[in-house]
Amino acid sequence: MNKLSHLDETGAAHMVDVSEKAVTAREASAEAIIVFAPETFAEISAGQMPKGDVFAAARIAGIMAAKKTSELIPLCHQIPLAKAGIEFEPLPDRSAVRITATVKTAAQTGVEMEALTAASIAALTIYDMVKAIDRGIVIESLRLLSKSGGKSGKFRALQQAGTQSRTKPGMPSATTLMHEALSPAPRGDINAEREAFRSFMADRRLRATQWAKQADVPVAQIYAYLTGRSRALPRETIEKLARASHARVEDMFAGKPK
Repeated sequence: MNKLSHLDETGAAHMVDVSEKAVTAREASAEAIIVFAPETFAEISAGQMPKGDVFAAARIAGIMAAKKTSELIPLCHQIPLAKAGIEFEPLPDRSAVRITATVKTAAQTGVEMEALTAASIAALTIYDMVKAIDRGIVIESLRLLSKSGGKSGKFRALQQAGTQSRTKPGMPSATTLMHEALSPAPRGDINAEREAFRSFMADRRLRATQWAKQADVPVAQIYAYLTGRSRALPRETIEKLARASHARVEDMFAGKPK
C-alpha cells in the first residue's frame, strides 16, 4: 500500500509540497446517482418543480463547487481550472439521474477532488430543489470515474452492476430543457403523444397531484403514463383532465384526437 501523502513521519496531517512537480495536463471525472420516488421522477419529467429549473441550478452549483474545493477540503491545493462541466443522464428504469462532473487543468497536482466535490454538490442541490415534494431522495454511488495526468498516470473505474446507462438511442442530451432531458426515447406515436402530454403540463404549469385532485382522478394514473409504465390513460381520465384544465382533449396530445 502506498504511503498516505497527507501524513508526515509523525502521523500529523499536512499539505503536500508539490512545488517540485512538473505542470502537466490533468483531467478527472466523477459521478453521483440520485434516486427519486417514481412520482417525483414523473414531476421532474414534466418540469413541475416549485423552485424552478432543477438541473440549471445544480449545474451552476457543481461548477462553483469545483472552483471552491480548496476551501471545502482542508488539504487540497488551490488549482486554476481550465474546465468544469456537469452533465445529467436520466435512468428512467430506476427513477434516477446520473450526474457526471468533468474537470480539467494544467497544474502540479490532480483534480480528482474537484470532480468529486462538483458531483456531490450538484446532487445536494437537486435534493434541495426537490425536497419539498420528496424527502426520501437517495444520493448514492459517489465515485471517481477516471483521471489522467501526473506521475500516477491513468485510472478508470470498473462499471458498477446496476448503474449502466438506460438511455436509448435518440434520447435528447442532458443539455436540453429539463422536461425534455428526462423524456423517454421516442418510439412512435405512443411516445409522441406522451411527449405532447408532458409538454402540455409544462406549458400550463400543471402539477400532477393538483391536476388529478381537480379532475377527481387517481394521480397514480398520471404518474404511470408519464413514466411509461402504462401505454395510455383511460378515456374517462383523459376527458376529466381536459375539463379540469379547460382544454380540449386534442390540445393535450398535440392535435391527436383520442
